[in-house]
Amino acid sequence: MKQRCFWATHASPLIQHYHDTSWGVPVFDDHHLFKMLVMESAHAGLSWEMILKREVAYIEAYEGFDPYRVAHFDQDKVDQMMQTSIIKHRGKIEASIVQAQKVIDIIQEHGSFAHYLWSYVNHQPLITYRDPHTWNATSELSDQVSIDLQKRGMKFVGSKIIQAYLQAIGIINDHDTDCFLCHQGEPHD
Repeated sequence: MKQRCFWATHASPLIQHYHDTSWGVPVFDDHHLFKMLVMESAHAGLSWEMILKREVAYIEAYEGFDPYRVAHFDQDKVDQMMQTSIIKHRGKIEASIVQAQKVIDIIQEHGSFAHYLWSYVNHQPLITYRDPHTWNATSELSDQVSIDLQKRGMKFVGSKIIQAYLQAIGIINDHDTDCFLCHQGEPHD
C-alpha cells in the first residue's frame, strides 16, 4: 500500500486520487493555473472534496477557464452561473472575473502567469520536507504572493488560500516526508 500524506491516508477515493495524481504536480499552463486559482478561491470555507465533485460543472461554467473569455463575463453570465452546480456564491464568482482580468495583466507584464508565479521560487519547486504532524496554513511565500495579488486587485486570495493554491500547483511540494510523493520534482544532479 502506498504511504500517502496523512491528510489523504484515510480520505475518500476521490481525494486519494487527487493526491496521487494532481496535488503538488508542477503546473505551467496558464489556463490550468487560472482554473486552480478559481477553484481554490471557491474552496474557501468549504471542503476540497465538494469542489472536486463539481469540477466538470466548473469547467463548463467557466468555459474551459480561458482567462481571456472569463474576463468578459457580465452580470447575465454570473446569473447563469448561479443556476449551475458550481458553488453558488455570487461574490466568489464575481471575484473570479476580476481574477481573470488581473491574470491577463500579469501575462502582459511577465509573459505568462506561470512565469510570474514560478519566479517566486526561481522556477524550481520548493520542497518543504514537512513532518506529517506539522502543518502550516500559511508561509512566507504564500504571504508574499497573496499580498501582491491583493495589491493587483484580486479578492479571495488571502495567504491561506494562496498556500493551498501553491501546494496544489506544485510550487510548494508540501508532501509529508514519509509520503511516496515527497521527493517528486526534486532537482537531480
